Amino acid sequence: MDAVSSPPTRIGVFDSGVGGLSVLTALRRHLPWAELQYVADSAFAPYGERRREEIVDRAQRIADHFVAHGVDAIVVACNTATAAAIDQLRAEHGATPFIGVEPGVKPGASVTRNGRVGVLATQATLSSDRFRTLVEAQRADVRFHLRACPGLAAAIERGDVDDPEIVGLVAQHCAPLRAAGVDTVVLGCTHYDFVRHHVQAAMGAHVEIIETAEAIAHQTRRVCAASASASRVSDRPRVVIRTTGDAQRLGEIAARWLTFDHEVRAAPVVTDSGRLTPPSNICG
Repeated sequence: MDAVSSPPTRIGVFDSGVGGLSVLTALRRHLPWAELQYVADSAFAPYGERRREEIVDRAQRIADHFVAHGVDAIVVACNTATAAAIDQLRAEHGATPFIGVEPGVKPGASVTRNGRVGVLATQATLSSDRFRTLVEAQRADVRFHLRACPGLAAAIERGDVDDPEIVGLVAQHCAPLRAAGVDTVVLGCTHYDFVRHHVQAAMGAHVEIIETAEAIAHQTRRVCAASASASRVSDRPRVVIRTTGDAQRLGEIAARWLTFDHEVRAAPVVTDSGRLTPPSNICG
């Protein structure tokens, strides 16, 4: 079978909602041959305001569906889900590569000029063992100023990133970091990438803003290049976006935020509580 007629590399991507679309955009740019399957678990968004047990349960259900439908790799496009669940997902699906998202504290520590780095993230991410270990591994002379941002991801999830409520929330959460004199701010939630311009405005042009979508795309490309599936190409690989929430609303948001062709569908098997239930044709 020739390469063009072979199926493309298939990558599953998920987040609690729309935040992971920032990662999806970077993946599309750096892996143009790949078929991307995205699940926005909007019925349970945002993960950062839920209990760890709920986050793990959601991550397991979505990963199970991706694996059942033959993805070559899974990107956990959510800092909170990565912190809560990725170790367990890797243990349960040893044959499937998982690429997680972590706050960019390492690049933040490497670029800071005054040794003061701010981190904007959800409380679930900041309180996780994984995040604590990440911070402890950095240079001892760098001080991290952590700011949990309740309500910000949920506001971004509604789709209007220039809404005055969002501008106000960003200003509120940035104020302590500005008072602390940080010269670098790490965006520790994929949702926050879409309000980077507001963070920059609140902090000032002299402050470096760190996000991780590009790094995740590069890592995914490396992982896929290491497998045989990376040689498979397609003339028109699909990008399919599914949601456990309102497909029409997600479609409107995706149309504004994404610059490439994509399909938006509802997740086909959802109970009244919003739970994905197997078997579900998420990837079909």
